[in-house]
Amino acid sequence: MPDHDPKFDKEAQFLKSNAAALRAVAGVKECQVTYAGTDTHVGTDDVRLPALPPTATAAQKASLRGAADGAALWIAHHDPKTHKKHCPNPDGARAIFESAERARVEAIGANDLAGVGANLTAALNQRYETRQIEAPGSADEAGIAEVVRLLLREELTGAPPPQTLSMVMDLWRPWVKSRAGDLLDQLEANIDDQSQFAEISRRLIGALETDLGDASSNPDDDADEGSDEDDSGDSQSDQDGEQSAVGEDQSEGDDSQSMDDAGDSGSSQEGEMGEADGAEEGMSDGDSPNSDMTGHNANRGTADDSYRTFETKFDEIVSAADLCDPEELDRLRTMLDRHMENVTSVVGKLANRLQRKLMAHQNRSWDFDLEEGILDAAKLHRVVTQPLSALSYKQEQDTKFRDTVVTLLLDNSGSMRGRPITIAAVTADILARTLERCGVKVEILGFTTRAWKGGQSRELWQQAGKPAAPGRLNDLRHIIYKPADVPWRRARKSLGLMLREGILKENIDGEALLWAHERLLGRNEDRRIMLVISDGAPVDDSTLSVNSGSYLERHLREVIAYIEGRSPIELLAIGIGHDVTRYYRRAVTITDVDQLGGAVVGQLTDLFDEDTIRRGKKVA
Repeated sequence: MPDHDPKFDKEAQFLKSNAAALRAVAGVKECQVTYAGTDTHVGTDDVRLPALPPTATAAQKASLRGAADGAALWIAHHDPKTHKKHCPNPDGARAIFESAERARVEAIGANDLAGVGANLTAALNQRYETRQIEAPGSADEAGIAEVVRLLLREELTGAPPPQTLSMVMDLWRPWVKSRAGDLLDQLEANIDDQSQFAEISRRLIGALETDLGDASSNPDDDADEGSDEDDSGDSQSDQDGEQSAVGEDQSEGDDSQSMDDAGDSGSSQEGEMGEADGAEEGMSDGDSPNSDMTGHNANRGTADDSYRTFETKFDEIVSAADLCDPEELDRLRTMLDRHMENVTSVVGKLANRLQRKLMAHQNRSWDFDLEEGILDAAKLHRVVTQPLSALSYKQEQDTKFRDTVVTLLLDNSGSMRGRPITIAAVTADILARTLERCGVKVEILGFTTRAWKGGQSRELWQQAGKPAAPGRLNDLRHIIYKPADVPWRRARKSLGLMLREGILKENIDGEALLWAHERLLGRNEDRRIMLVISDGAPVDDSTLSVNSGSYLERHLREVIAYIEGRSPIELLAIGIGHDVTRYYRRAVTITDVDQLGGAVVGQLTDLFDEDTIRRGKKVA
């Protein structure tokens, strides 16, 4: 990489300016801003915004500005104590209540600053490019919360809903207004009074009659024992203001605000977890901008921020065939085959080039002074010096190519949904067939989590009183698509499982690499290669909400450093749509399956160049 990259400087300056604007709107001088994942989290003195893709469009940048403005307005106009006092307990009612509060704080900013309003609109439009809301009578609780937020935004600012939702909102508008009466007008009149606005919001929830429970009950009646005023942990949480700003997908015990409007601005989990302020300090791509970042509040990190797991008994290692019935697997495999139709010629081309690479490093040896074979040119001088001696021949010994096994480790996170996971699945299928033709055994593994934003591990943590810095707080799901000793034809159906929507959740890369690494260490082949196919940084909202913002990324870097520097396993990576060289020393980027048949074929074969990898391992 050149010493001075103008494109990198420009993107870094944008991130820095975005962070500065956040602090200005929020009215705070000190606030650490990082970029990672797909959601927005707001803590006491730190904010995590979605990562920006390397080739971000103008719409994605505007959406990221909207995410920053939304977080800033939440800091500036939201009081967590007032919120907790009035917030109802039932999940559905709480989702609507928090959506109303979100609409209130954003309306204040949009009405005061036209630029902020435009950014918030951009973020909202990006959010609903792929999301839909069901019509009245069929929407779930989360959908109704979305409706309330959009209608309140319309009432408080006059801004219409996103164009993609205009028709369905025309159905919802009379449904809500016929039940709300003058409550919407009362909410507009009390936009600057959070306490009064909250009381009216509770009445609105009751008027909507959404069967979400008794929204008018006192939220403190059923509170946890840990919510007493004497409980310093929860009291501190109240003071910190780490309240959830979106009701959907949030556990009751959330300790950080999650604002996911701008999640699509970085549609993939980009590995750039860079603090905006660090942009001008000469950080290289190979360094972690937040490598020394620690949590700044009582519930996010400790002095000892070493990697740990809160509970492992809920983790699972499962065969792909056990996650789906045979009929569904057949359907998914058919879908994958349709994507493979245009790249069938790639297999033969890639196989030939990889075969030359993988088998070019055989140990050649010869038997000399034989009576038959190939004439030994080195001893032809005997014809003159020893004319009576017989000619000398040589014969190459039968040699066996070095046994090689390759593990393909695929990121099965939610950010891979859509085109990225399709590219990953096709790439894995092509590589598996190609390497098998080369006589190389291939294992295909996947990694994700069993739940969104924490599973049984998080529930156990809540029951334990939510101790600080619990470490990894989600249940791992490691998937075996194809064992190394099973031929591709017997495992081909399982690869289609990657196209199943419900499989893709969150990603904890460091532990996945260790799992795949341990499996490879148990193999007997002479050469063992691990090829990671991913789209960027590890992100698990449940874990990152109660640990430092770089917790998972730092662990991934530590694991990669160990494998690349001290392990006999050779580590390679393919970035799907994102440059992963900031993590992996040997990596290539693919943005389209067609690239496998072009220039990337050469790059992929170079990845398997044994001498090059050895030279790379010697680099400090």
